Amino acid sequence: MPPAVLSAAQIERYHADGYLVLPGFKTADEVAALRARALQIVDQFEPGAKRTIFSTTDQARGTGDDFLASAEGIHCFFEEEAFDASGALRQAKALSINKIGHAMHDLDPVFERFSRGPRMAALARDLGLADAKVWQSMYIFKQPGIGGEVKWHQDATFFDTTPCTVTAFWFALEDATRDNGCLWVEPGGHRGPLRERFVRDGEVVTMETLDTTPWPDDAVAVPVEVSAGTLVCFHGLLPHWSAPNRSAHSRHAYTLHATDGTSAYSPRNWLQRERVPLRGFD
Repeated sequence: MPPAVLSAAQIERYHADGYLVLPGFKTADEVAALRARALQIVDQFEPGAKRTIFSTTDQARGTGDDFLASAEGIHCFFEEEAFDASGALRQAKALSINKIGHAMHDLDPVFERFSRGPRMAALARDLGLADAKVWQSMYIFKQPGIGGEVKWHQDATFFDTTPCTVTAFWFALEDATRDNGCLWVEPGGHRGPLRERFVRDGEVVTMETLDTTPWPDDAVAVPVEVSAGTLVCFHGLLPHWSAPNRSAHSRHAYTLHATDGTSAYSPRNWLQRERVPLRGFD
């Protein structure tokens, strides 16, 4: 078994705060390779007449066939503000995509190399995932000028398990600042309740309210400004948010979501695997 990645102090900080920042986790070459591959995928993407838009403020909206199929595929989703009133793109396609999702880590060799390996497996164990299972990957562009807000949420909303084990691995592929829409978190907020659950019944996806505890405000929210190559790990119950990007600079990031195979994964979660085998970080 590979040696631990985190120190005892880092593990203690993660459990206390609900998140942990690991600068320089990925090299510049690794970041560049993933960015180049993402741009290739976008370049090869032909949307045709059907253009799937990802709503960053109302995720139950626009969850059609493409969204559900992306659980076991590689799909591109447009920014909400990508199109003008006539339906034409306001800017180049490469500057109009909100994200790519959600199975690149299993289906694309470049993404798989970035996502897996002994170090990632050891890190997952350090964070408490005894039998990590990686469900989802997302490449998020946060485009300049039109990058959408992502409202306050908890990742356990989308990956409900008993007990709660979903853990996020958020890689900065460009510098993330307040100007271009960095993450904001509520330190210690993971000790609060799960507020919402994103559930699927057949082909219908809805958001259920579980708890009306207010979302954090400016008094407790903390910006997570990081440089490219940084990995931010956070607990599935940690409230987090990011502002719209109105700057001239994009904020590319890549995220993985994993659960512990010893926990019970809800059959009502939107993301289910039927054809693509579920794997860990090894």
